[in-house]
Amino acid sequence: MGELTSPHPKAPYTIREEPLGAAKHVKIVGIGAGASGINMIRTLRKNMTNYEHVIYEKNEKVGGTWFENRYPGCRCDIPSHNYQFSWRPNPEWSNFFSPAAEIEQYLTRICEEEHMMDTIKTRHQVIGAWWDEERGLWDLRVLNLETGEELRDQANFLVDASGILNNWKWPDIPGIKGFQGDLIHTANWPEDFDYSNKTVAVIGNGSSGIQLLPTIQPDVKKLYHFVRTPTWVIPPRIMSMMVMGGPAKDILSEIELDEKENFTPRQIERFKTDPAFYRKFVKTIEKDGNGTFPLVLRNGGPVQAFATSKVVQYMTAALGGDERLCKALIPQFPLGCRRITPAPGYLEALRTPNTEVITEGIAAVVPEGIQLESGEIIKLDAIICATGFDNSFAPRFPIVGRYGNVQDAMKADTPRAYMSCALAGVPNYFTFLGPNAPIGHGSVFTLSEHIARYITQAIKKCQTESIKAIVPSDAAVADYNQHVATFMPRTAWASSCKSWFKGGSTDGPVTALHPGSRVHFFHMLARFRGEDWDFVYEVPSCNRFAYLGNGFSTRELDPQGDPTWYLDGEGSGL
Repeated sequence: MGELTSPHPKAPYTIREEPLGAAKHVKIVGIGAGASGINMIRTLRKNMTNYEHVIYEKNEKVGGTWFENRYPGCRCDIPSHNYQFSWRPNPEWSNFFSPAAEIEQYLTRICEEEHMMDTIKTRHQVIGAWWDEERGLWDLRVLNLETGEELRDQANFLVDASGILNNWKWPDIPGIKGFQGDLIHTANWPEDFDYSNKTVAVIGNGSSGIQLLPTIQPDVKKLYHFVRTPTWVIPPRIMSMMVMGGPAKDILSEIELDEKENFTPRQIERFKTDPAFYRKFVKTIEKDGNGTFPLVLRNGGPVQAFATSKVVQYMTAALGGDERLCKALIPQFPLGCRRITPAPGYLEALRTPNTEVITEGIAAVVPEGIQLESGEIIKLDAIICATGFDNSFAPRFPIVGRYGNVQDAMKADTPRAYMSCALAGVPNYFTFLGPNAPIGHGSVFTLSEHIARYITQAIKKCQTESIKAIVPSDAAVADYNQHVATFMPRTAWASSCKSWFKGGSTDGPVTALHPGSRVHFFHMLARFRGEDWDFVYEVPSCNRFAYLGNGFSTRELDPQGDPTWYLDGEGSGL
């Protein structure tokens, strides 16, 4: 976009005695060692030289959400063979939808085998970051959670991979901390909690609640399920793929699964020994998932109408036609307004003798249980809150850029970002899955690969073109968010329903999803748009072309390189 005025007066211009392509040393600090942070390590290793990279991870192990979420029944709702890095296929997933522990093991194994642990400092939590304009550096405060010692660090670039589904919260119910039984949140599940033969309440029917409930229902004495808002529960994913007649229909007929959707030993062996078939399977399932975007368009026409009718039909049958349950569970708002979730066994569990669905409002939590708005008290041994996370996009610690603390800005106004991965007024800062990222558009693993490449392009540009600071221009951020706000009413996401897509509001702006399809997002990030960014160049000359250097190129000086690469054909086009 342009060059910002440097605080230094311009010195007489002199030639930099280095070749074109020479990379200055930079330090990159990452926050979080979940899938995005782990992938960033690999992307930097593959594309950059002369840099230092450290990741601060607050937990004792890597894995992010898949380390933290351990509640019974926790699993991914994206097909296993597409919920993996493209550069690290795993033909040995046990189930069509991977259990949480298996995904955590996959990420841990990558870190060990790729020797990434020397980059990651576990049990270290970033507690503050301040941008120093004069030095072009981030000053960081980091807490060692093992010793309680506070450390200071600095970085040229700050990469936030702490995640959107990370900061869990208790529901806002009076008296909740005064409950005398077991009070549990699904995102902080105690490993030693025994729910068998207990009277238990499950509050919430989002993704966590509907996975947890059918898992614990057979073992509890009595289960009260508190439902405030209906939610769309789609048929089992394989059934849906077959009914919708998409690309996956034919190849699924070749896949061997047992009644619990576990791959048979023979199927796993075929995945391992027939790479052509395995790749065909992975790409076909991916193509099928990528084709679901029309379902959330309000003018989706017959596709949306057909899908809605099939989901209503499925939910009604699974609820046994029970009029009360159908009214409580089947939404009147459009399919896709809230997250669409498969939940095998959930609807059926609601009809069991030891389960009761309660739609009446909760007045308070009292020491012995939950008091309803009617005054009735339900006595409980345990309250399990499946009530989600803080989706405000406000960081958990101060990040102070040119315009002040990002925490204040995110709380005061609609969260806004540039293509989800950078913020106005916050130089040399990048984030994975920021405002209006495609968090509901399929596998986070491949999303993180594209975002990491985009971030690395920006950092490498600064490293090799004498750029001290880079930030998306205010005008570019404003224009991008004007497009987001104008596009979203086309989608079911913007319909009237309480959803974390809208920061927990009913009719607020959609802040958690990308304005387009998954492939649309990938296409958008394919090229770094320098015209959307403001740059501050290195002193003393502040000349944007100082990086051209002494007339030579690193491509001709690298003894391991190929100085005549341009003779190797036309390549693959522009």
